[in-house]
Amino acid sequence: MTVQPESRKLLKGSTGDWEVVIGMEVHAQVTSQAKLFSGASTEFGGAPNSHVSLVDAAMPGMLPVINEECVRQAIRTGLGLKAKINLKSVFDRKNYFYPDLPQGYQISQYKSPVVGEGAVTVDLENGDSVTVGIERVHLEQDAGKSVHDRHPTYSYVDLNRSGVALMEIVSKPDLRSADEAKAYIAKVRSILRYLGTCDGDMEKGNLRADVNVSVRKPGSDLGTRCEIKNVNSIRFIGQAIETEARRQIDIIEDGGKIDQETRLFDPAKGETRSMRSKEEAHDYRYFPDPDLLPLELTQDYVEQLKTKLPELPDEKRARFIKEFGLSAYDADVLVAERPSADYFESVAKGRDGKVAANWVINELFGRLNKEGLEIGASPMSASQLGSIVDLIASNAISGKIAKDLFEIVWSEGGDPAAIVEKRGMKQVTDTGAIEKAVDDIIAANPEKVAQAKAKPSMLGWFVGQVMKGTGGKANPAAVNEILKAKLGI
Repeated sequence: MTVQPESRKLLKGSTGDWEVVIGMEVHAQVTSQAKLFSGASTEFGGAPNSHVSLVDAAMPGMLPVINEECVRQAIRTGLGLKAKINLKSVFDRKNYFYPDLPQGYQISQYKSPVVGEGAVTVDLENGDSVTVGIERVHLEQDAGKSVHDRHPTYSYVDLNRSGVALMEIVSKPDLRSADEAKAYIAKVRSILRYLGTCDGDMEKGNLRADVNVSVRKPGSDLGTRCEIKNVNSIRFIGQAIETEARRQIDIIEDGGKIDQETRLFDPAKGETRSMRSKEEAHDYRYFPDPDLLPLELTQDYVEQLKTKLPELPDEKRARFIKEFGLSAYDADVLVAERPSADYFESVAKGRDGKVAANWVINELFGRLNKEGLEIGASPMSASQLGSIVDLIASNAISGKIAKDLFEIVWSEGGDPAAIVEKRGMKQVTDTGAIEKAVDDIIAANPEKVAQAKAKPSMLGWFVGQVMKGTGGKANPAAVNEILKAKLGI
């Protein structure tokens, strides 16, 4: 269900409740082998200034040439965000000086971006959802990087990142809490990774966010916002919002006013600090870039890209719930990352979807998290896990033996069915053998038998003893049935 404003999180202050209003500008590095306006490599980790063309270094007379792949990726992103694709867009010069911006301006898009308004539905942990409006998505070139720790008095400039294509995804101020903001960035990241338009690697800075925060009394006009620049982890985004909102509330309740400014978040100190006064659009003196013609697309070109989009998280989630009978929570966990969804689907195909989901989420994901592995590095393939699920379904092994088998396959590899045969792990389904084990336990524990007849919940003790006596191989359902008959429960 969609969250109503009155039910959303409010912050307590000394003068009453406050509402935090959040908008986000997500900077996503476009997945492309070449930069936005040059053929230089976008590969991460090269030696400083080794991936720099004359265009990136702004040498005199060098002219930008648009990279079609970057445009294609921006359009696919817009389609994935259910946004309007503008068939005509314009590149502008955004003028400002910074040491790692050789041109003295950034080529961006201002009034006419390639992607217009869209929307993202964000599911929250409590089962609610919020719809976050997308204002626009525009293409722009990244700046270089200043390095301040190589010399006591000089800063060095690395232009490898200069000119790399970025998509700036600008949301409307529809978010109302740190939790909503974290869920939003996670959802956008998931969509980008499904599309293959950005790898979403926040540690490398390939996805980072500027977070706009303001506070107001519920129902009042929007307050003055402050922008927190370049936050590069989902956890830090949540911390930055809570810290900044509390700072603003304290200032207002002390009789002060909020200055519109750009701030930085220091996670070590748990504080935001002023960076500079917030620039307005006129400060950048935007004007159409004279070296680049307007970008004109055909509707047919856009439709061709649309038909080739992959199944995205929301559609996959709905299908998993319908096709495999999953809970909304399990479906959310499984579709968060495309490789996880693909792995689960391979395990679940032709099998009980709920059982498959249980093994993938609890056993596989649990073990991957414990060992710090991505699913692509799992030593257990989907076919191996599917084989374990088959062995459970056929009553060849019990759930307990299945966990032992999981450990063996994880550590040693091999075919689960062959391991069960070779190591004698098959479940005992012979009722005669189980009956004998039950008789032995009953004969050895007459006092427990009397207790069980008076208190049927004691049955669990007998089940445990029988399972222990058979090395965990007895079929639990058969054990329960025989015990109930023997004990008269």
